Amino acid sequence: MSLLREAEPTDAKMCGTVCFDAFKAIHGQHNLPPDFPSADMLVELLAGLISHRGVYSVVAEQDGVILGSNFLDSRNWVAGVGPITVDPTVQSGSIGRRLMLDVLRQASDRGKVGVRLLVAAFHNRAFCLGSKLGFQCREPIIKLGGDCLNVEVPGYIVRPASVEDIYACHALCVRAHGYDRSPELSDAIALGTARVVEHRRRLVAYASDVGVFGHTVAENNDGLQALVGSAERFSGAGFLLPARNHEMLFWCLARGLRVLYQMNLMTIGSYIEPTGSYLPSAWY
Repeated sequence: MSLLREAEPTDAKMCGTVCFDAFKAIHGQHNLPPDFPSADMLVELLAGLISHRGVYSVVAEQDGVILGSNFLDSRNWVAGVGPITVDPTVQSGSIGRRLMLDVLRQASDRGKVGVRLLVAAFHNRAFCLGSKLGFQCREPIIKLGGDCLNVEVPGYIVRPASVEDIYACHALCVRAHGYDRSPELSDAIALGTARVVEHRRRLVAYASDVGVFGHTVAENNDGLQALVGSAERFSGAGFLLPARNHEMLFWCLARGLRVLYQMNLMTIGSYIEPTGSYLPSAWY
């Protein structure tokens, strides 16, 4: 049986390769291009997660070979799981289940009030595993992709976020979700990816990043459109949108963006039905 242990920086290359192979295999089964064009991109991403003090990283190892990995973003009161991947040559074992149970124990030990998981709708095995472990499916999420739009929304000014904006962003997030994500936003401000939107001299929207690896909260769809329209790139080759937001979906499709595939948001523990307009990240 494989051994579970906390990941180390030197594991990033092997974890990234396994992650790339796993995503490529499941996407290939459904005639979809992989989310990442090369393993090197995933190695870089996972190296960042492994070294981040707010992220718990675990690997499954056997005879010195890493067979799978999982991650828990524990920066906020609600934790996010993923990416969880297992070497496609050993998918029939119990590695995925053990990796999930391990991060759920970590979330409990760290006092998290809830845990979120996004699963590709075509990945039946992952959906069933999440359901068996107690995750409840909450809503469909669409991944959109395409060329950046270079579109402005009249009256809505987009600018880089600063530490002085955190309190206003905190208030927006609490109104939308019932909790804030200030630690995550602080990291994004330090990285230079965070943006805010002002309308009539008032902050009405923010994004830690416009893309799969960032979350966005806005008072209404005008704020979302301003952020998406001004984005110079979409991290993770796209961004996520709740399928129920038809107005925003129509706006995106009318400007040439396309639906890549659908995901499901699953939760354990505290869950407050979101209000307002928002874009989730790959963690939630």
